[in-house]
Amino acid sequence: MEIIKILIFITLGFGSGVVIAGAVFAFIAIIGVVPRIAQKTGTKEKIRTYETGIIIGGISGTLYLMYNWYLPIGVPAAMFLMLLTGVFYGCLAVSLAEVLDVIPILARRGRLKKGIKYFVTALAVGKLVGSVLYYTVPGFFVD
Repeated sequence: MEIIKILIFITLGFGSGVVIAGAVFAFIAIIGVVPRIAQKTGTKEKIRTYETGIIIGGISGTLYLMYNWYLPIGVPAAMFLMLLTGVFYGCLAVSLAEVLDVIPILARRGRLKKGIKYFVTALAVGKLVGSVLYYTVPGFFVD
Protein backbone atom coordinates (compact mmCIF):
# COMPACT_ATOMS: atom_id res chain seq x y z
CA MET A 1 0.00 0.00 0.00
CA GLU A 2 2.80 2.40 0.90
CA ILE A 3 4.60 1.74 -2.40
CA ILE A 4 1.43 2.63 -4.34
CA LYS A 5 1.24 6.00 -2.56
CA ILE A 6 4.87 6.69 -3.38
CA LEU A 7 4.39 5.77 -7.04
CA ILE A 8 1.30 8.00 -7.25
CA PHE A 9 3.21 10.94 -5.76
CA ILE A 10 6.16 10.36 -8.10
CA THR A 11 3.81 10.23 -11.09
CA LEU A 12 1.93 13.37 -10.01
CA GLY A 13 5.15 15.27 -9.29
CA PHE A 14 6.76 14.30 -12.58
CA GLY A 15 3.60 15.05 -14.56
CA SER A 16 3.19 18.43 -12.89
CA GLY A 17 6.82 19.29 -13.61
CA VAL A 18 6.44 18.37 -17.27
CA VAL A 19 3.31 20.52 -17.58
CA ILE A 20 4.92 23.53 -15.88
CA ALA A 21 8.13 23.22 -17.91
CA GLY A 22 6.12 22.96 -21.10
CA ALA A 23 4.14 26.05 -20.16
CA VAL A 24 7.28 28.06 -19.39
CA PHE A 25 8.97 27.12 -22.66
CA ALA A 26 5.74 27.76 -24.58
CA PHE A 27 5.52 31.19 -22.94
CA ILE A 28 9.09 31.97 -23.98
CA ALA A 29 8.34 30.80 -27.51
CA ILE A 30 5.07 32.74 -27.78
CA ILE A 31 6.52 36.09 -26.76
CA GLY A 32 9.35 35.58 -29.23
CA VAL A 33 12.47 36.03 -27.10
CA VAL A 34 14.72 33.87 -29.27
CA PRO A 35 13.76 35.27 -32.70
CA ARG A 36 13.95 38.82 -31.33
CA ILE A 37 17.47 38.28 -29.98
CA ALA A 38 18.54 36.71 -33.26
CA GLN A 39 17.02 39.59 -35.23
CA LYS A 40 18.59 42.33 -33.11
CA THR A 41 22.04 40.72 -33.09
CA GLY A 42 21.99 39.57 -36.72
CA THR A 43 22.61 35.96 -35.75
CA LYS A 44 19.61 34.14 -37.20
CA GLU A 45 21.79 31.13 -37.95
CA LYS A 46 22.38 30.70 -34.19
CA ILE A 47 18.72 30.27 -33.18
CA ARG A 48 19.30 26.57 -32.40
CA THR A 49 22.15 27.56 -30.07
CA TYR A 50 19.92 30.04 -28.24
CA GLU A 51 17.15 27.46 -27.87
CA THR A 52 19.60 24.82 -26.67
CA GLY A 53 20.98 27.24 -24.09
CA ILE A 54 17.50 27.98 -22.76
CA ILE A 55 16.70 24.28 -22.51
CA ILE A 56 19.99 23.43 -20.79
CA GLY A 57 19.48 26.35 -18.41
CA GLY A 58 15.97 25.19 -17.57
CA ILE A 59 17.10 21.63 -16.92
CA SER A 60 20.12 22.77 -14.90
CA GLY A 61 17.98 25.09 -12.79
CA THR A 62 15.49 22.34 -12.11
CA LEU A 63 18.21 19.90 -11.10
CA TYR A 64 19.80 22.54 -8.88
CA LEU A 65 16.51 23.17 -7.10
CA MET A 66 15.89 19.45 -6.68
CA TYR A 67 19.33 18.47 -5.40
CA ASN A 68 20.74 21.79 -4.10
CA TRP A 69 24.09 21.45 -5.87
CA TYR A 70 27.14 23.35 -4.81
CA LEU A 71 29.66 24.18 -7.50
CA PRO A 72 32.91 25.73 -6.22
CA ILE A 73 33.33 28.03 -9.22
CA GLY A 74 34.55 31.12 -7.40
CA VAL A 75 33.27 34.66 -7.21
CA PRO A 76 34.22 35.82 -10.75
CA ALA A 77 32.46 32.85 -12.37
CA ALA A 78 29.43 33.31 -10.11
CA MET A 79 29.30 36.99 -11.08
CA PHE A 80 29.47 36.02 -14.76
CA LEU A 81 26.62 33.55 -14.31
CA MET A 82 24.58 36.23 -12.52
CA LEU A 83 25.25 38.56 -15.45
CA LEU A 84 24.01 35.93 -17.91
CA THR A 85 20.92 35.34 -15.76
CA GLY A 86 20.24 39.07 -15.70
CA VAL A 87 20.61 39.33 -19.47
CA PHE A 88 18.14 36.48 -19.93
CA TYR A 89 15.59 37.98 -17.56
CA GLY A 90 16.06 41.38 -19.16
CA CYS A 91 15.42 39.96 -22.61
CA LEU A 92 12.39 38.11 -21.30
CA ALA A 93 10.98 41.23 -19.65
CA VAL A 94 11.57 43.43 -22.69
CA SER A 95 10.01 40.84 -25.00
CA LEU A 96 6.98 40.56 -22.76
CA ALA A 97 6.66 44.33 -22.54
CA GLU A 98 6.96 44.57 -26.32
CA VAL A 99 4.31 41.93 -26.89
CA LEU A 100 1.94 43.63 -24.48
CA ASP A 101 2.83 47.11 -25.77
CA VAL A 102 3.41 48.26 -22.20
CA ILE A 103 5.90 51.02 -22.96
CA PRO A 104 3.81 52.78 -25.64
CA ILE A 105 0.75 52.59 -23.38
CA LEU A 106 2.71 54.03 -20.43
CA ALA A 107 4.10 56.77 -22.65
CA ARG A 108 0.65 57.66 -23.96
CA ARG A 109 -1.07 57.61 -20.57
CA GLY A 110 1.79 59.44 -18.90
CA ARG A 111 1.81 61.98 -21.74
CA LEU A 112 5.50 61.37 -22.40
CA LYS A 113 6.48 63.06 -25.62
CA LYS A 114 10.23 63.16 -25.06
CA GLY A 115 12.57 61.12 -22.95
CA ILE A 116 11.11 57.65 -23.45
CA LYS A 117 14.62 56.27 -23.86
CA TYR A 118 15.50 57.73 -20.44
CA PHE A 119 12.39 56.16 -18.94
CA VAL A 120 13.30 52.72 -20.32
CA THR A 121 16.91 53.16 -19.20
CA ALA A 122 15.74 54.11 -15.71
CA LEU A 123 13.61 50.95 -15.58
CA ALA A 124 16.60 48.83 -16.62
CA VAL A 125 18.98 50.50 -14.15
CA GLY A 126 16.41 50.09 -11.36
CA LYS A 127 16.12 46.40 -12.15
CA LEU A 128 19.92 46.09 -12.19
CA VAL A 129 20.34 47.83 -8.83
CA GLY A 130 17.57 45.73 -7.30
CA SER A 131 19.15 42.52 -8.55
CA VAL A 132 22.61 43.47 -7.29
CA LEU A 133 21.17 44.35 -3.85
CA TYR A 134 19.19 41.12 -3.78
CA TYR A 135 22.27 38.97 -4.38
CA THR A 136 24.88 40.94 -2.42
CA VAL A 137 23.19 42.37 0.68
CA PRO A 138 22.81 39.82 3.49
CA GLY A 139 19.18 39.22 4.36
CA PHE A 140 17.74 39.84 0.90
CA PHE A 141 18.31 36.25 -0.24
CA VAL A 142 17.20 33.49 2.08
CA ASP A 143 18.15 29.96 1.08
